[in-house]
Parts: sequence; C-alpha cells; structure tokens
Amino acid sequence: MIYVIAIVRILLGLAFTVVGLDHFLHFLKMDQPPLTAEATHFMAALHPTGYLTVVKVLELTGGILLLSGLCAPLGLVLLMPVIVNIALWEIFLMKKPEVGVVFLVMAIFLIWAYRAYFASVFTCNARSCASRG
Repeated sequence: MIYVIAIVRILLGLAFTVVGLDHFLHFLKMDQPPLTAEATHFMAALHPTGYLTVVKVLELTGGILLLSGLCAPLGLVLLMPVIVNIALWEIFLMKKPEVGVVFLVMAIFLIWAYRAYFASVFTCNARSCASRG
C-alpha cells in the first residue's frame, strides 16, 4: 500500500506542478477544447481578474509539496479546493466529467492515506488555543 500511496502522490503532484509551471513558462502546446456557453461566460468573468494566477500558484505549490513528499498533507489542503473546482467545472459547465474527477478520486484517496494528519479537523466543539488557558 505504501507504493500505491507514493505513486498516486507523485502522479497528482507531477500533474499540478507541470500545469502550474506552464501558466508562467508556457512550455506546453495544447489546444483549448471547445467551451460550452456557460464555460465561456465563466472564463470571461475570471480571466481579467488575475484570479487564475492565484489558482496556478496554489497548484504549483501544492504540486511541489506532493511531488517532493515534504508536507504532503499541506499540499493536499492547498490543492483540494482547486481539484473540487476542476471537477465542478467539468461536471456543471463542460457537461462531461474527465480528468478533474480522476484527480478528485486521487486526492480523496490521499486524504484517506494521510487521515491521521486530518483527524483533528473533525473535532466537534473545538476551542481556540487561546481559550484553553
């Protein structure tokens, strides 16, 4: 199981590291798939804001953390909102789930694999450290 976890972690980290780097260095020559009308409107709203640059920084940082194995849980925390949005983009705006859903399954698997590090997130009635005295 350790090898499966490592393979999934490296594949997910590599994917986001490469795509994040490509935003800044433009080394991948991929054609844009045709967008639905909804997806076109969504991108038209996001693109001029600089929001996607922040997303790409999160992708790059999270990808490097996963790829390197250093702070893998933190990498998952950074990537999970991005991955959920990719999956939602594919399902609701593009009307066809693809790689985003695969990334989501991979990330959920890794969260399960690192579940001991996420256990405290599910604490009920949590108090701040300042209130503990």
